[in-house]
Amino acid sequence: MIVRAARKSTRARHTGFTLMEVLLVLAILGVIMAMVLPNLMGKQKQANIDATRLSIHGIEQSLKMYALDHDGEFPTTAEGLNVLITANGADKKWKGPYIDNASSVPTDPWGNPLQYQYPGTHNTAGTKPDIWSYGPDKQDHTDDDISNWSEKL
Repeated sequence: MIVRAARKSTRARHTGFTLMEVLLVLAILGVIMAMVLPNLMGKQKQANIDATRLSIHGIEQSLKMYALDHDGEFPTTAEGLNVLITANGADKKWKGPYIDNASSVPTDPWGNPLQYQYPGTHNTAGTKPDIWSYGPDKQDHTDDDISNWSEKL
C-alpha cells in the first residue's frame, strides 16, 4: 500500500512542464520571430504600393466608364472623383455609381485620398487624367509618389 502511494506522488509531479522547458520554448519562438519578422515588414510596404497601383488602375477604369456616358469627357479637376460616387444635380447623363461599395473618394493604404487632375499634365498631352497617391511618405511631388503616368503602373 505504501508503494502505490509513492507511485502516485511521482506521477503527479511529472504531469506539467518545468520552468526550464517553458523558457526553452519561448527562446526558440523568439529566435524564429527574429528571423521571420524582418522579411514580413519589407513585404508589407511593397504590398501597400501594389494595392495603390491597383486602386489607381480601378479608378482609371471607372473614369473611362464615366467618360463613355459623358460623350468622352472626363470629370474636371473641380468635380473630382466624387462624381464617380454621386451625381451632380443637373447631370442627366450620369449612370453611376461608377465605383462599387464606395461612400467616399478611395484612399491609399496610408490614409490619403487619391489625387486627381483633368486635363492631366503628365499623360499624353492632356487627353488622359492624372491620378496619383502621395505614397508612403504622405508628401506630394516626392520620389515615392505612385501614379498612372509612371512606368511602374
